[in-house]
Amino acid sequence: MAAMARAAVMGGAVAIRANGPADIAAIRSTVTVPIIGLYKANLPDFDVRITPTLDHVKEIVAAGADIIALDATARPRPDGGTASDFIARVRAVTRCPVVADVATVEEGLAAAEAGAEAVATTLSGYTSNSPSQIDPDFDLIKNLSPLLQAKGVPLIAEGRIATPEQVARAIALGAYTVVVGGAITRPQWITEHFVAALNHAPHLDGSDR
Repeated sequence: MAAMARAAVMGGAVAIRANGPADIAAIRSTVTVPIIGLYKANLPDFDVRITPTLDHVKEIVAAGADIIALDATARPRPDGGTASDFIARVRAVTRCPVVADVATVEEGLAAAEAGAEAVATTLSGYTSNSPSQIDPDFDLIKNLSPLLQAKGVPLIAEGRIATPEQVARAIALGAYTVVVGGAITRPQWITEHFVAALNHAPHLDGSDR
């Protein structure tokens, strides 16, 4: 992951989003751009996975994260509080900026009101109250971005963004910036998409490969 991060920065990335203390520490030793840190953890009886507790937050801060990404959906949390409560606690304890990962307009606005420095569309399509789809949730970007702009909070487009054209569309719809994940960091996924296109490409004689 450190090599991936270094390559991404060489290609023009201005920040790296990374999961877990080990990867964050390795990346921190390699690049100087800001690191948006998160900690994916599976907790029994809870669907919240992205940096679910304050202990997880403290671990990624100690590893070198500059910014904390966390689940800010309306789903039940292990601490029994709301996402807004958790955002306030994280900011108070760490004094690090918070990126609130949300799935809906309402969640994004609540996170902004709670003090999140940025809101990301990361979790749209992964919760029961958001649309399941293959493409990025451009409707969420379009609907949420002007409401956040009015509050001075940037919207980060993230989730299933796989092409430069989708990046450009997200910016045109009001996103401040874009996080690209698997389309850069998952060679197997990238290769599979090229192979699928090859397998469905017609020959000059009109037949399929």
